[in-house]
Amino acid sequence: MSDAKDIKAHVRAQVRAELRHLPPQDRRVMSARACALLKQQPVWQRARAILFYAPLDDELDTSLLWPEATAENKLIALPRFDTAKGGYVVRQVLEVNRPLPRGKFGIPEPPAEAPDLALNQLDLALVPGVAFDLSGRRIGRGYGYYDRLLASVPAIKCGVAFDQQITAELPVEPHDVRLDCILTPTRWRTFGQRAVVK
Repeated sequence: MSDAKDIKAHVRAQVRAELRHLPPQDRRVMSARACALLKQQPVWQRARAILFYAPLDDELDTSLLWPEATAENKLIALPRFDTAKGGYVVRQVLEVNRPLPRGKFGIPEPPAEAPDLALNQLDLALVPGVAFDLSGRRIGRGYGYYDRLLASVPAIKCGVAFDQQITAELPVEPHDVRLDCILTPTRWRTFGQRAVVK
């Protein structure tokens, strides 16, 4: 096992332990704060098609934005695991109030009949993870599926996290995809010029 893999495993364990102590009510409040902060950003305001994620219990809940995105005529998309392709594809969410079926990893995802959305149609990708640093690096759950999807997404990639998920500099491996910005309940940080929309 490489040093980077060892460090990532240690960071995952540390961050997950910290998130376990975060009460559900605090998670809801922090999610609402982060969503309010995102709505102030030009990258959100200009985006017409957004790749969201269906949040797990230890992830910040951006689905709070779905009704507003729908009202603003933004396309809402989610990853769906395609067993035949061995990775994620992007599908539209047409009914934001309809419960989503659980996919391969127990993560809610669009049903099989949901329409595809071409990756080059996306303007903004909201990216979950276990840990992030303030130079645009992220650690996911360790399977690499999300990084493979992100590598093909030309949209602005925005990491979404609780403040407890921000750590010191994270190790980088060749397959890791760098983010353009990061959102927490208390901050918005951009890396480079892609996420600086005027």
